[in-house]
Amino acid sequence: MDASAGGGGNSLPTTGADGSKRRVCYFYDAEVGNYYYGQGHPMKPHRIRMTHALLGRYGLLDQMQVLRPHPARDRDLCRFHADDYVAFLRSVTPETQQDQIRALKRFNVGEDCPVFDGLYSFCQTYAGGSVGGAVKLNHGHDIAINWAGGLHHAKKCEASGFCYVNDIVLAILELLKYHQRVLYVDIDIHHGDGVEEAFYTTDRVMTVSFHKFGDYFPGTGDIRDVGHSKGKYYSLNVPLDDGIDDESYQSLFKPIMGKVMEVFNPGAVVLQCGADSLSGDRLGCFNLSIKGHAECVRFMRSFNVPLLLLGGGGYTIRNVARCWCYETGVALGHELTDKMPANEYYEYFGPDYTLHVAPSNMENKNTRHQLDDIRSKLLDNLSKLRHSPSVQFQERPPETELPEVSILLQAIN
Repeated sequence: MDASAGGGGNSLPTTGADGSKRRVCYFYDAEVGNYYYGQGHPMKPHRIRMTHALLGRYGLLDQMQVLRPHPARDRDLCRFHADDYVAFLRSVTPETQQDQIRALKRFNVGEDCPVFDGLYSFCQTYAGGSVGGAVKLNHGHDIAINWAGGLHHAKKCEASGFCYVNDIVLAILELLKYHQRVLYVDIDIHHGDGVEEAFYTTDRVMTVSFHKFGDYFPGTGDIRDVGHSKGKYYSLNVPLDDGIDDESYQSLFKPIMGKVMEVFNPGAVVLQCGADSLSGDRLGCFNLSIKGHAECVRFMRSFNVPLLLLGGGGYTIRNVARCWCYETGVALGHELTDKMPANEYYEYFGPDYTLHVAPSNMENKNTRHQLDDIRSKLLDNLSKLRHSPSVQFQERPPETELPEVSILLQAIN
């Protein structure tokens, strides 16, 4: 299968046009690592701080514009979320939650999505980074990165799967002010249900999710779910089984995404880089190496379309930090040494103290026949989209004002 359809798509050479520098900006708030979902909860914002420390020690912060996100305001969040849901997130605290039992139930807050100190500030911070990244792309940056974002399960009126505010939907809405078509790609092990649902009936946003399917959260993402009305065939779902490895994954990712880029021709791409699809994840069951995961970033970067890179899942936090550090290097066109430089979280990375970890010998339950069948069905769906839709631009909505604050590049928070 030719993986280079669509005028891009080959792995990045170290020199030449595709190895050329990109204007990259990176959003980080030093407070983000302090938020704590609670004892025993697998989601740990501390992984963002670990990633940032690695970026500093590898010298990558000096290669990017480093920005502190301006917190998203109520009205920014309400561009997607219901007013009463946002008001609830703003007001609820660990101390007052017992007085709001009905609201907790209604908004699905409590167990997977607990109330914790600073919850609303956390939401404002990670959403502000993603929307700020979209604004930067709209004004000439090539790549924007927000590893604190990518919380793809949140719905208009409810929290879900550790996600409260859907920063991805908000960022896509911002990109749509400048771009007729925006592509969303999701390589988290879980289906990107919140984003798919938000754009299920439009042809201006195509969503493509590669995920574990079958008795697995959130239970959606069947290959037969293709979108509805004007959005029919603008949702693509790639259902996978346990143990998928780099080669099997790329045998689907490259031909499908190559064809998507050719047929849909987006003005901007949002790539959710959930790291729970890596081998050895605490909650995941795939067998991707960091290089295999990062190959998706490399491939999407090669099309030279404005690219927003976001985080997402990832619960073996030492590997999450490894992965997002390496993928930042890919965004910048820098290959990083495997030997890890000394850093304040060095003990997390023992006993090898390397950037890369070997995948396991777990069984790959995705047979060649199954993979061929999935690829064939999805390429057939894409063939029904003859060409990119023509969209009449309306008057542009007002600009989102997000005065980001530059961080001193040499400071490692």
